[in-house]
Amino acid sequence: MRGNTRALAAVTGVAALVAAACGGGSGGSGAKGTPPPAPPSAPAKGGGREAAPVAQRAFTIAFGGDTHFEGSLRSRLASPKTALGPVATTLRAADLAMVNLETAITTGGTRAPGKEFTFRAPATAFTALKAAGVDVTSMANNHGMDYMEGGLRDSLAAIKRTGFPVVGIGRNADEAYRARRFTVKGNRVAVVGATQVLDDNLIEAWTATDTKGGLASAKNIPRMVQAVKDARKGADVVIVHLHWGQELNACPLPRQQELARQLTAAGADIVVGGHAHVPLGGGFMDGKYVHYGMGNFVFSSASGQTANSGVLLLRVQGAKVTAAKWKPARISGGIPIPLTGAAAAAEVTRWNGLRACTGLKARP
Repeated sequence: MRGNTRALAAVTGVAALVAAACGGGSGGSGAKGTPPPAPPSAPAKGGGREAAPVAQRAFTIAFGGDTHFEGSLRSRLASPKTALGPVATTLRAADLAMVNLETAITTGGTRAPGKEFTFRAPATAFTALKAAGVDVTSMANNHGMDYMEGGLRDSLAAIKRTGFPVVGIGRNADEAYRARRFTVKGNRVAVVGATQVLDDNLIEAWTATDTKGGLASAKNIPRMVQAVKDARKGADVVIVHLHWGQELNACPLPRQQELARQLTAAGADIVVGGHAHVPLGGGFMDGKYVHYGMGNFVFSSASGQTANSGVLLLRVQGAKVTAAKWKPARISGGIPIPLTGAAAAAEVTRWNGLRACTGLKARP
């Protein structure tokens, strides 16, 4: 695609449309998911000058929901460039894109005891995400260690080998809670991931500690608050991705609302999550943006209400979210197919109505 002038023009046009949909974009192209540049060296004695800082420009973030490659979706990994289907156009057009990877990355391991559903996928899942325009993913969820310690070792090895940015998982607590950092159109962005949902019999085995690998747990609120404070240092924008809520409940639980207040007070600018398998509402809390549930995204078993899906687009300017837009989709064959016309308009209206039980505001 990058070697074809017509295709490049098409992608550029899509990016402009996405930016406009979120309230207008800034001129020029930004680094999509690039790591921050090394700090400038100290000026030489005798009057050397530091490089001028890069100007911050408005940028867009795209969020998709729960993603795995189980069942009928596994075969799609044979063609990574098309594995996520047509929704990838929207992800690629955003300056930063993120989904929740709800699976262990392993072909081995030991299945978690007592779980009805366990998910795993080969490391080509990262290849598919990258090809679809995803820049970072969280594995902090109630399926991230479905194949226990052996699966965790494989997942961490795949992350290291591929270099794909993943949050919420690590060899110890420091690594699991640590933010991944990006520079996006001159903005320093830090992303943290954690889960508030873990099976009771697996909490101890799955939670990362100082001496054991695992997932970042949002059940440990002081540790989660500290993670946000650490991410805040040197960042213009802090994003927290959470696995939280109650399955099939389209309204947030009190513990979700309380955690959102605590994390925004600690320095989070954006709090986004999932787990309920249906979309929840989003909006502004004291000027910060909170979305309580993205629903399914790439999910083989989605049907009925759990097939309602979409991409959340946020426009960020001056380190603040200035606009939010829901681009609805309907999952078919495990893949989110973007809606258009009257069907899209009706779903956007329904999505806006989900805000009524959240206590959030429609505008900053």
